[in-house]
Amino acid sequence: MNVNEFYTIFLRSKNVVIDSRKIEKGSIFFAFSGESYNAAEKAIDAINNGALAVIVEDEKHADPSNNIFYVLSTLLFLQSLAIFHRDQLDIPFIGLTGSNGKTTTKELISTVLAEKFKVQYTFGNLNNHIGVPLTLLSIRKEHEIAVIEMGANHQKEIEFLCTIAKPDLGYITNFGKAHLEGFGGFEGVIKGKSELYDYLRQHQQTILVNENDKIQHEKTEDYTPKITFGTLQSDYFFEPIYKEHFVGINYQGTEIFSNLTGNYNYDNLSAAVALGLHFGIEISQIKRAIENYIPSNMRSQIQRKGEKTLVLDTYNANPSSMQVSLENFKTFEGSKVVIMGDMLELGEESLKEHQNILDLAGTCGFDDIITVGANFKSVYDSDNAFENTTELIEWLKSNPITEENILLKASRGIALEKIIDYI
Repeated sequence: MNVNEFYTIFLRSKNVVIDSRKIEKGSIFFAFSGESYNAAEKAIDAINNGALAVIVEDEKHADPSNNIFYVLSTLLFLQSLAIFHRDQLDIPFIGLTGSNGKTTTKELISTVLAEKFKVQYTFGNLNNHIGVPLTLLSIRKEHEIAVIEMGANHQKEIEFLCTIAKPDLGYITNFGKAHLEGFGGFEGVIKGKSELYDYLRQHQQTILVNENDKIQHEKTEDYTPKITFGTLQSDYFFEPIYKEHFVGINYQGTEIFSNLTGNYNYDNLSAAVALGLHFGIEISQIKRAIENYIPSNMRSQIQRKGEKTLVLDTYNANPSSMQVSLENFKTFEGSKVVIMGDMLELGEESLKEHQNILDLAGTCGFDDIITVGANFKSVYDSDNAFENTTELIEWLKSNPITEENILLKASRGIALEKIIDYI
């Protein structure tokens, strides 16, 4: 089976899935296999459950008469099908990457653009070599614009994802200390994320630039076409404004308040508004979109629990995002406790970076500091240093938190949100 032949089947499908539990009538099921399982064994069951077709890389399970097709690699076929489909789509593609804020920015941009266009965008965190193809294959003829998030933890990954998504416009949210182990240090992060710039330059496509970011400015100073925001000399300038814990922007007299906390979200909001204006959306529509957006993905999310205010930011953590979270949290009025979980994938820099963050937290005037994870525990000589969330939960059962404001910040692998029921 080749991609050209299969494409006619794809056009008749409802969706593409890689999880047999998500098969519905009209699905195409890609039967990925691993060391301990062979999804091709579920091929005939998938057809019986309504799948339109199944792609397998185990030839003995192929049955073309039942639309079960053999390929050498399900992954390569998925990627090739996505590239072929992308080439048929004549709509703007916006590509996003960066160390912090990718998903929030993607959602804000998509929310704003949806005021005028039928938008398809990366669902959840499907931003890798499998997720990007799946996102592309979810784009159908009714869609008018696409927003594709691209994640990476090593060099050449963004370069590869760009060959699949082929963005017409790109934005790097920032360059931070994330995935230092895979990128080989901070300079490696800059080089890896800048692969998006490299692709856009090579194809004479548009770059969105935050002129307040020194690295973004320097990397794009001699390039056109680009859209700029952040300074009075930029295409768009937005004044940061604040109400209680929430950040907003003022654009030419129109005040827009988000439901996001943290000055770091000012850049994310600015990028979304700049793109909305670039694509001809009225500022009143942009205001409505942003003010109606409620974060629900454990990123800069504020929750009320009784008399307590919780800042829930437990989907990701690295030294850069941890620093801005702590600096934002110290501005909250009332008593404050910070609960920090380990920052993962930092390699040789791990203990040093955990010590730096612990030192920073110590200067912020918090009423209490609690840590979770082996890395923090190794540098924090305190009874408030716990090996994992289970230990912390047991402690919380007899030591309730009394502070008014609580920050929860950790890498996803720590699962710090599990403690919410015990606060």
